[in-house]
Amino acid sequence: MKTVIITGANGNLGSAVTKEFLNKGYQVVATVISEAMKADFTADDRLEVRVVNLTDEGETTTFIQSVIEKYKKVDAALMLVGGFAMGNIAATSSGDIDKQLLLNFKTAYHVTKPLFQHMMENENGRLIYIGARPAIEPSQGKNLLAYGLSKSLLFKLAEYLNEEAKGKNVSATVVAPSTLDTPLNRKNMPDTDPSIWVNPSALAEILEFVVSEKGGPLRETILKVYNNA
Repeated sequence: MKTVIITGANGNLGSAVTKEFLNKGYQVVATVISEAMKADFTADDRLEVRVVNLTDEGETTTFIQSVIEKYKKVDAALMLVGGFAMGNIAATSSGDIDKQLLLNFKTAYHVTKPLFQHMMENENGRLIYIGARPAIEPSQGKNLLAYGLSKSLLFKLAEYLNEEAKGKNVSATVVAPSTLDTPLNRKNMPDTDPSIWVNPSALAEILEFVVSEKGGPLRETILKVYNNA
């Protein structure tokens, strides 16, 4: 049985991804940011929910080490924690960029650093990052400056990791969805047909494919999951 870490596991995407991996028989270690959020999950013998502040490097490293000690091998990590902010350059302060870097990049980096070494030692592992269309397309990102900049670093991090991992069964993949079909997005964009967006359950299936044996040959992968948006 493969062991996977899913951060931000109680969000709209996180809950769908957690459900998908449990349904496919994985051992899931899910992270949330408060004890109260543990109530968002249905009990399952293959689910362990942990409270972790991923913005704290030391706390995150201790968490990763404890998971490795308990399960011996971590096969994949899906880093779903993130934040969103609007604003073009005129409306974006340096502090705004710092906040987005912390939420979208550093939380992923704090998980990646100790876990990548573990995977390299085992010569096996998958690191999955959630990118963003505004980090790829300037027309989409010009009014989401801090968000787009912070997400763009995930693409470069994956490139560096894949270069270091060449020849081993370790890979980093960035999956960049367009707008997710969530209750909040439906509320904020009532005039848009949500069928053109990406359903979280459909995205969860794609993420599981990347981690599965069928996704084994994938290397240096960037997946644009835009549907018709």
